Amino acid sequence: MKKNGKILAVLLCALFVAGSFAACSSNNSSDESDLAHIKNKGTLIIGVTEYEPMNYKDENGNWTGFDTEFAQAVCKKLGVEPQFVVIDWDNKALELDSKSIDCAWNGMTLTSEVLSSMSCTNPYVKNEQVLVMKSDVVGNYADTESLSELTFSAEAGSAGESAIADLGYSENCTPVSTQSDALMEVESGSVQACVIDKTMADAMTGSGTSYADLASGLKLTSEEYGIGFRKNSDATAEVNKIIDELKADGTLQSLADKYGLTLA
Repeated sequence: MKKNGKILAVLLCALFVAGSFAACSSNNSSDESDLAHIKNKGTLIIGVTEYEPMNYKDENGNWTGFDTEFAQAVCKKLGVEPQFVVIDWDNKALELDSKSIDCAWNGMTLTSEVLSSMSCTNPYVKNEQVLVMKSDVVGNYADTESLSELTFSAEAGSAGESAIADLGYSENCTPVSTQSDALMEVESGSVQACVIDKTMADAMTGSGTSYADLASGLKLTSEEYGIGFRKNSDATAEVNKIIDELKADGTLQSLADKYGLTLA
């Protein structure tokens, strides 16, 4: 019995040491900075939606677009691989907080809500929220008062949805999962108009595009895009430095010219 008792004591001691080591390791992990966390795992997990010209799939199913190429250039300087993950854009802050993603990078407007829930980079591209309708009627709506009887669609959690709310027309708005879904609602006749980013409207409406019979009209807001990291993330400052480098060496301007965008 004494021998068995000694063996049990040794086992309990070993379990205690293992538990202490695990707890220590866990504490070390929780103390790790956000930038170190990203670099140590070797990937930057980027939350996106399919949104031309920022992040979208080419004919081979590969991610492409301004933000895609921009992210690839930043990741090269960080020494990590980009990993693009489609998320529910309305839940982007929750995805960041849970560490399901490392950043939200998809033509994200720097709204007061975004700035309060994330650590955001300096702005890098200018944008507007615009009204999109059938091309034969869009010219009939020249001011915000004329929109009061319209039905709208907008991506849930987007700047377009906020613009509609600011006008007081939320009751007339159907939230959808993506901006491309908002365009589809107008195309199908389910709603009369949608409010989306000008960058997307320029790329996807008009002659020779996916929505040839749709057109953008009234400008509702002016805004800027930024990248969102977790609150208090030290990765934000590091990426800001890289953005400055990519502006200085002409990389960002070349991408802006390629995709028809205006740098902030």
